[in-house]
Amino acid sequence: MKSNSCRNTLVIGHRNPDTDSICSAIAYAELKNKLMGGGYCAGRAGRISSETKFVLDSFGVKEPNYVAYVGAQVKDMDMIYTDGVNEEMTLQEAYKIMREEKIVSLCVTDDNGMLKGLVTMGDIANSTMDVYDNRIISKAKTTFASIAKTLDGQIVVGDKNKVFDHGKVFIGAANPDLMGEFAEEGDVVILGNRYDSQLCAIEMNASALIVCSDTKIFDTIKRLAAERNCVIITTPYDTYTIARLINHSMPIGYFMTNAEDLIQFNTEDYVDEIKKVMSDKRYRNFPVIDMDGKYYGMISRRSLLNLKKKEVIMVDHNEKSQAVEGIEEADVLEIIDHHKIAAIETVNPVYFRNQPLGCTATIITQMYDENGVEITKEIAGLLCAAILSDTLIFRSPTCTELDKKTAYRLAEIAGIDVEKFGTDMFSAGSDLKNKTVEEIFYQDFKKFASDGVGFGVGQINSFNSAELAEIKARVIPFMEHAVSEMGIQLIAFMLTNISDESTELIYSGPMADSIINNAYGDMEKTGDKAVYLPGVVSRKKQLVPKIIRGIQQL
Repeated sequence: MKSNSCRNTLVIGHRNPDTDSICSAIAYAELKNKLMGGGYCAGRAGRISSETKFVLDSFGVKEPNYVAYVGAQVKDMDMIYTDGVNEEMTLQEAYKIMREEKIVSLCVTDDNGMLKGLVTMGDIANSTMDVYDNRIISKAKTTFASIAKTLDGQIVVGDKNKVFDHGKVFIGAANPDLMGEFAEEGDVVILGNRYDSQLCAIEMNASALIVCSDTKIFDTIKRLAAERNCVIITTPYDTYTIARLINHSMPIGYFMTNAEDLIQFNTEDYVDEIKKVMSDKRYRNFPVIDMDGKYYGMISRRSLLNLKKKEVIMVDHNEKSQAVEGIEEADVLEIIDHHKIAAIETVNPVYFRNQPLGCTATIITQMYDENGVEITKEIAGLLCAAILSDTLIFRSPTCTELDKKTAYRLAEIAGIDVEKFGTDMFSAGSDLKNKTVEEIFYQDFKKFASDGVGFGVGQINSFNSAELAEIKARVIPFMEHAVSEMGIQLIAFMLTNISDESTELIYSGPMADSIINNAYGDMEKTGDKAVYLPGVVSRKKQLVPKIIRGIQQL
C-alpha cells in the first residue's frame, strides 16, 4: 500500500530529489509556517542522496517524511465520527443514539478501541419485526440489569449483573395450579400483584420475576426469592408494554456483523483504490480504522462527493513527469522553481514563481527577505548548501551573481566556509562504496520528454576522476536494464568532474546513438557509448537543451 504521513499542506520537490529539492522544501515549509501560523510540512518524493544526508546532518535537521503518492486518502473524506459502543449495549440504547445522531450504523469496539463489529438500524428493525421464539432473550445472553433499564424498572432482589442465559420468557397470567404445566427452571415470568403466582414462580425455580405496575413486593416473597437466587424486577409498565419492550433489552453484540465479516478501510488507504469496492457493495456505511487498528470513524458513498484533495506546493520542478505520483489528483497551490516551464495543469489559478537563477534556494531566500522573516542558522545552512550543490560551487553556467552573493551571505549566517563546506559536501555525495548500482543510478535522475520521445538523465558529481571511473564501470551494465524498465528511448548519465569542469556522458537506449550523434557528433568519443564533454557540468542548461535539439533533428 502507498504511504503518506503528511496531513497538512505538503511542500515537496521532484522525484529522485537532489539537495536543492530537499533543502528548498524544508526552508519554504518553515517560511510558510511562520507566515501562516502552521499547517505546512516538507516531504520528499524519493530517497535522499549521501550528499543531502551530509547537509542535513551538518545542521541537525531531520530528513523529511517520504511521500510516495498525493492522491486523496480515506482520512481526507468526510468522516462520520461516532464513538464506538460496547457490545453489551441494549438495542434500545443503540436505537436512541442512532435516532439522535441521525445515523444508521454504530461501530462496536472493545475496551482498547479495536473494532469488533457493526450494528445497523436494519438490525434493530429485524430484532423487532422478525418472529423469534420466547427463548431469544436468553440466547442473546441478556443481563437482568439491561432488562430492568429497558423497562425503566429496578432490581429489588438479586444480582444486577446476573445473565439470563437459559430458559424462556412468558406471562404468568394463568392460574398458579396451571402454571406448572409449562413453566421450566430458569424461566423469566412476567406477572402482576398476585401473591400466589409470584410464590409459585419462585418455587418452580424461575430465574427472575418481572412485576408490572410498580406492585409492592411482600417481604416474604423477597426473602424466598433471595434464598432461591431469583431476581425480582419491578417496573411501572403494564404487562402488554413489558412484553412489547423486553426484546429491546438484548445486547447489540448478538445482532451485530462481526468485524471479520465487514468491509473496512484504513485511514491511509487511497480513495482511487477503494472507489470500486464502495460502488460494488451497496452498504450505507463502511467502518474505518487507523494505523493502530483502532476504530476511527465511518464513511459512506456520499463521502466521495465532498472529497478534500491533498494540498501541494511544488518546489524545484514544474513538470508532471518529475512530480510526486498522484499530482494530477492533488490541489496544487504554488510552484516555486528555476527550471524551464513545462506542461502541468492545475484546477485553480496558482502562485507561480519562476526565475532564471542557478538554484531554487536563491528564490526561497528572496522570499524570506521580502516577507521580513529572519533566517535561522539551520535554514541558512540548508539554503547555502543547496546553492553550492546546484551551481557546483559557482562553476555551473547556470550560476548567477545573485546566487553567488546569496550563498556567501547565507554562509555567514550559518557559520561555514563556502569552499570547504562545498568540497566536503561533494566528497560525501560521491562516496558511493556502500551503495548498490541502482541507488547510485537513481540518486539524481530526472525524466523528460520532447516530441513524443521520452528520455532520462542522471548525474553524479565528484572531484575525484578515479571515483568517477569506478562509478562508470558499475553503471554501464545497469543502463540497458533501466531503459527497458522505464520504456524510454534514451538514458544519458553524466559523470561530472567538478575540479576540471567537464563531463563524460555515457548513454543507452534504442534511439541513443542517433540522438547523441545529432547533439554531440563532433565531440571526443571515450567508448562505444560514451563521449567527453569539456565545460559541460549543468544538466538543466547545457545537456538537456542539446538532447532536445538532437531529438528534433531525427
